[in-house]
Amino acid sequence: MPRRLVIAVFSVIAAVLPSCKAIQSYIHDGEVVAKLGGHKLYRSELEDLIPNGISPEDSTHLAELYINSWATDKAFQDIAEQKLSKEDKDVSKELEAYRQSLLRYRYEQKYVAERLDTTVTAAAVNDYYNSHKESFSLERPVLKARFMKIAKDSPNLQKIKKLMSSSDVEDVIAADSVAFNSAQRYLDFSETWMDAASLAAEFGVDYVEMLSRKNGSFIEIPDQEGNVCVAYVADMVKAGETAPIEFCEENIKDIIISGRKHALLSTLERDLIEDASVKGNFEIY
Repeated sequence: MPRRLVIAVFSVIAAVLPSCKAIQSYIHDGEVVAKLGGHKLYRSELEDLIPNGISPEDSTHLAELYINSWATDKAFQDIAEQKLSKEDKDVSKELEAYRQSLLRYRYEQKYVAERLDTTVTAAAVNDYYNSHKESFSLERPVLKARFMKIAKDSPNLQKIKKLMSSSDVEDVIAADSVAFNSAQRYLDFSETWMDAASLAAEFGVDYVEMLSRKNGSFIEIPDQEGNVCVAYVADMVKAGETAPIEFCEENIKDIIISGRKHALLSTLERDLIEDASVKGNFEIY
């Protein structure tokens, strides 16, 4: 089906029928919606593609994309069938290799899922961290901070700055409370290490620019709308230094679990060969 015809047909449907299932209501079970050579595309092949809750225009667009992709695939299939030799069209070896690879992968996934211990203790994290500190050198600074965006002329600006920089828990709670009614945005990252780039995104600048504005423990950057973004930096570790263990914790857990998974698969490979040898099913001539 020519592309412009596809667009025209489905545009009419989308305009006439208000339902997001405009195309489905038009295409009945078993009805052909496109044809290329001896190939036919049916409604059932489009049904799962078009989700509920989208506009008729989006339904039309998705159907058009699928139809054109389908037609391209079939056109390549036909020309390949015509132009390739019998030997070139024989893909049985490749299919069997793919089948074997897929079966192995699925069994490995099942084997690992049934045996993998995903519990990682704090002691295990600490041991790995202390043994691999050279692997945790920071590419960018990480920091703990409190952030707010507030009108430059807000009467509470200086009060919140003072409270948010306090080490007293009651002051920190008060900062949050006052900011709730005065600031456009207030975030407390003071208990969690974060990448400097993440904080810089709150300022709308890159982290180098953000840190160049750092004055003591504060960073202040005004915008063009009469507001100012303020961050109190409670702690920071510079680029090139070793990342805090808390910042690396989730990554370390993933590494440990990945190592366990690799060990399980290595054991599986060895056990399969040993079992086959014991049973006389594996011989090398």
